[in-house]
Amino acid sequence: MREMKRLYLASSIDRTGVDIGKDIGRDPKKLKLAFISTAAEIEEGEKKWLKDDKQGLERAGFNLFEYTITGKTPERIKEDFKDVDIIHVNGGNEYFLMQEVIKSGFDRFVNKWVDSGKIYIGSSAGSIIMGPDMGPTYTKEDIERAPELKNLKGLGIVDFVILPHWGQNHFKDFYLQYRMKHNYKPKNKLILLNDWQFVKVEGNMYKIVDVRD
Repeated sequence: MREMKRLYLASSIDRTGVDIGKDIGRDPKKLKLAFISTAAEIEEGEKKWLKDDKQGLERAGFNLFEYTITGKTPERIKEDFKDVDIIHVNGGNEYFLMQEVIKSGFDRFVNKWVDSGKIYIGSSAGSIIMGPDMGPTYTKEDIERAPELKNLKGLGIVDFVILPHWGQNHFKDFYLQYRMKHNYKPKNKLILLNDWQFVKVEGNMYKIVDVRD
């Protein structure tokens, strides 16, 4: 029997991790969480946001360890995750992330994971790949970092596309001058998510939660 899927898709886990931890309904200290940082591997700079996101989950109390799917096999992933309670996929370059998701067989693994009712948490790129299409987040510079990616399909685990970091000054020009123009069409179901919001998915139902409410 197929279990009810449970996902928490955030824009910034740094700001929402504590509230997600509370919502799960179990003691985070007793839950082993895999923090998948693959999407950040090709990003440049000090990656302060990556450290902040880890701290956001640590503040929530999760027992986490950092992990990459780059270079892994399906067999290795299955073995490494046998005692894991929650998968968290963090942000960075969603196209490079999807490239490695497919190469490693993590796409098949995470589909089975979600179908079994286990918890998946995404942040930014980790939320984007759950939708049916990554085209709405397309930028030439980002996709050039994933030369082995053959198309812009997402995993299709949810039927909507997350556009993260809505309202952040750092992304303002990008959204107003490019992304909104690019997405002003009825092709996809879009959710513009600010950094204090996450989408809670249970079965076929979902809602947007704002942690400031």
